[in-house]
Amino acid sequence: MKKKTTIRCPYCGAKATLHPASYVYGDATKTENMLYVCDRYPKCDSYVGAHKKSKLPMGTLANGDLRNKRIQAHKAFDWMWKSGLMTKWQAYKWMQGKLALNEEQAHIAKFSEYMCDRLIVECGKAYENQKTAA
Repeated sequence: MKKKTTIRCPYCGAKATLHPASYVYGDATKTENMLYVCDRYPKCDSYVGAHKKSKLPMGTLANGDLRNKRIQAHKAFDWMWKSGLMTKWQAYKWMQGKLALNEEQAHIAKFSEYMCDRLIVECGKAYENQKTAA
């Protein structure tokens, strides 16, 4: 039997509850995506997406600043594999090596602002190296 896990907000300590994405994004959201949302929302603006099948959180709850950093980090990182420079699997292995992370830690949805900044810098270096090599 699976043990039920309580998800807590890292900002205010309140419990987070699974809701349809429309709870945060409004009824116009035509998606079946789910979010773990802090029970003190909207006063505490932290949430994280949930995996479609397992309903487990994709990472840690994040406030607006951290969500923005994670979006920036994803844009920088996704270039690594979407450009054809490497496969997605190779890009994650590259990230693990550059940031000294294991496979479990190498998920942007689990990153702090500091780790997002580190990834953005490393991706920028790789991009510059690729430009000068071309």
